[in-house]
Amino acid sequence: MVSKIVIKFHELRKKYWKIIAAVTFVIVLLLGYSLWYMFTHETTDDAFIEGDLIVISPKVSGHIDKVYIRDNQIVKSQELLCDIDERDFQASFKLARAQLDAAKAEGAQAGQDLQRYQKLLTSKDISQQQFDKALLRWNTDKAQLEAAQARLEQSRLNLSYTKIVAPANGVVTKKSVEPGMFVEQGQALLGIVLPERWVIANLKETQMTHIHAGLKVSINVDAYPGVVFQGHVDSIQQGTGSRFSLLPAENATGNYIKVVQRVPVKIVFDGDLDSKRPLELGMSVVPTIDLSSGK
Repeated sequence: MVSKIVIKFHELRKKYWKIIAAVTFVIVLLLGYSLWYMFTHETTDDAFIEGDLIVISPKVSGHIDKVYIRDNQIVKSQELLCDIDERDFQASFKLARAQLDAAKAEGAQAGQDLQRYQKLLTSKDISQQQFDKALLRWNTDKAQLEAAQARLEQSRLNLSYTKIVAPANGVVTKKSVEPGMFVEQGQALLGIVLPERWVIANLKETQMTHIHAGLKVSINVDAYPGVVFQGHVDSIQQGTGSRFSLLPAENATGNYIKVVQRVPVKIVFDGDLDSKRPLELGMSVVPTIDLSSGK
């Protein structure tokens, strides 16, 4: 009886030892993978989706006549966005054109007079002073003609500026223009977000030791759990974020406390993005850079 119990005890001990050995092997394997992953990858949650935003401003002042777009509308390059009342600019254009015609007539008359005075001077029927006055008049009329041509061109440009068009393909955002409102030259009316997207990851300076362009990056977007986007490191900003802030730190004054700086790293997406999962500017992401991919 005792011998049977001893045999069963040994069998159970061998069985548990196998289980313990298997569990230990798995733990060591996971620990080794974690250590390898930690030393070959860098990640941060201080990262966001970025893109280009074009602010649309009028080149001339006036009242808005018509608005053809709405917020979040997709627009194409050179598509009409809004009109400024053009009646004043049409009147200025007509006036400039009339002034040009008058300047041309004056210039033609001055040219004819100059030719006649040249012949009279050759035959010595007039003095040199009279000829010089005719020459001065011709030069003056020539300058006035050039000025009239410039005014006409400027008035033509101002008239064309009443048609505000999209400079590129994109999406309308922050629209603040309505028919009837008066807008000033340079006033922000709306923005157009261009379709290209990238990630700006603000990595700690202590993480930058092995970061360089070309490294592969896995990108997790908070808005789409479980979806991993692929990309690569495009470039590294030549300075920390604080160095290019509106009020850079003056470390040479007062008491100094060392703070770990962050360096913006630009990460671009590989391939085309899924239109069903739009990436909007400012979305939070968590990029993971594979340091071993560049070796």
